[in-house]
Amino acid sequence: MNSERPRTNVERLRIPRTIWALGFVSLFMDLSSELVHSLLPVFLVTTLGASALTVGVIEGIAESTAMLVKVFSGAISDYLGRRKGLLLLGYGLAALSKPLFPLAHSVEVVFTARFLDRIGKGIRGAPRDALVADVAPPAIRGACFGLRQSMDTVGAVLGPALAILLMSWLADIQLVLWFAVIPAIMAVALIFVGVKEPTATSGEREFRSPINWRVLPDFSTGYWWVVIIGGVFTLARFSEAFLVLRAQQAGLSVTWVPLVMVVMAVFYTLSAYPAGWLSDRISRTKLLCMGMGLLILADLLLAESSSVITMMLGVGLWGLHMGFSQGILASLVADTAPMELKGTAFGIFNLVSGACMLIASVLAGGIWQTMGSENTFLMGALLAATALLLLFGSPRILQTPSKDC
Repeated sequence: MNSERPRTNVERLRIPRTIWALGFVSLFMDLSSELVHSLLPVFLVTTLGASALTVGVIEGIAESTAMLVKVFSGAISDYLGRRKGLLLLGYGLAALSKPLFPLAHSVEVVFTARFLDRIGKGIRGAPRDALVADVAPPAIRGACFGLRQSMDTVGAVLGPALAILLMSWLADIQLVLWFAVIPAIMAVALIFVGVKEPTATSGEREFRSPINWRVLPDFSTGYWWVVIIGGVFTLARFSEAFLVLRAQQAGLSVTWVPLVMVVMAVFYTLSAYPAGWLSDRISRTKLLCMGMGLLILADLLLAESSSVITMMLGVGLWGLHMGFSQGILASLVADTAPMELKGTAFGIFNLVSGACMLIASVLAGGIWQTMGSENTFLMGALLAATALLLLFGSPRILQTPSKDC
């Protein structure tokens, strides 16, 4: 975080193999998930007759569930001193949920599949981030988080791109959704053979529940600022399902609607690792400010877009904002959390973010349905500006490196 961070040995350190393996696991699972998600909003609205509010409720509950489950998975991984078993459970549940999407003939089945998929994401999320923090050399922690996130977004590019090709060939959404099962199985297999974790330390551990008030004083003031700022920022980041619906409004056909997710993911992929690399050399908070500014610009463009080109430019900026915020927020959590509570720290962070995600997506769906899509994105810009002001108000706290880093 500190711009004066020592640079000695940074260039000579290599990213551990486990982080590369986690990156490929994320790539395959995100390929599977984004193939589904790039078509799901249109499938819900056009085939199953769902409203924008229904889409917002489904996405809000699904994504917030993923974040809330991370609270418990992070604490359990701290208690066990092991992360891999929870990764297998989480990724395995997500893989098992994939066949439900092409089998769905009602909104309720889609909701069930989405819910199970996101529970799997919640189970794996905090232990995975904690494992990255466990094995990453502190001097290149930002690069390690950035690499895993960048490979995740490679999958996010390939998934919608494959959806476009398959829709052009098959012209049947439900048939195309079956192809998401294959990379999901590959992701689970790679965990078995490629992910190694540090040997668990010996000795008895006390289980620390993240909802137990006794654990709260163990976290620094800087950590709580990261939680607050991350929560407000999440309010501005409603589900990308609304980007897909905006593309349909702009005139893209069902076959080409997944192009929105491709464009977003390309910009996310190109920026995530460079942003993480830069955050090891300059202040992380400066880069996070840039990410928030990019989201404001994206929302304003999406609100006022009158053509496919303008809309796609807004989508590209949305992808850039994710590259300059998601990995950096994770690095800030790791930087400010006590060494023995990193899993719990990610869990608490995601508890707050999950509640905010539910509010954001339901609110976005409600505004879309009652006041129009333009006001949905204007609301997002206003909330992103609020998060930016909070970040400006806390630079000294967040620029104090954690003693445990």
